[in-house]
Amino acid sequence: MRIIAGEWRGRVIDAPPGTETRPTTDRVREAWMSALQPEIRGARVLDLYSGSGALGLETLSRGAEHVTFVEKGAPALRVLKSNIEKLGASGSVEIVRVDALAYTRALEANAFDIALADPPYGHGFAAALIEMFERVPYAGSLWVEHRVSDEVPELPGSRARRYGDTVITSIPAPE
Repeated sequence: MRIIAGEWRGRVIDAPPGTETRPTTDRVREAWMSALQPEIRGARVLDLYSGSGALGLETLSRGAEHVTFVEKGAPALRVLKSNIEKLGASGSVEIVRVDALAYTRALEANAFDIALADPPYGHGFAAALIEMFERVPYAGSLWVEHRVSDEVPELPGSRARRYGDTVITSIPAPE
């Protein structure tokens, strides 16, 4: 994997070993970040189900101020820490080792500017994150990657972008 654009454009980062973590493809990540670009500069970003950290690191490369990575898997955490160190990003990040749903339950409204989530497919995590966001909009916008066949709630203002079998659903916080 590589960072697509910004300060670290072209820099290679590692993915966690095994099949438990499914990294977002470069093509999908590039489209996702292009759609998100107007919101990134100076943003406080939450990266849920961080895995390698590719999404959050991409936002830092493009001008985000700070990223909080939430990941509970030990192999993914090792790779995430290594990727942060490799890019020299440790001064702009926080790593939280906890379940992503539990973390979002404790957040207050507008705790972050942007929340990104790439949960494991087929377990209902995408829907649960969106439902949690509906109750407490913990960011200015929530962007969730999920499989086409995963059922997710449609909230006012939500928009779905399809890339093959992958969908990125974005939801603005209510005004």
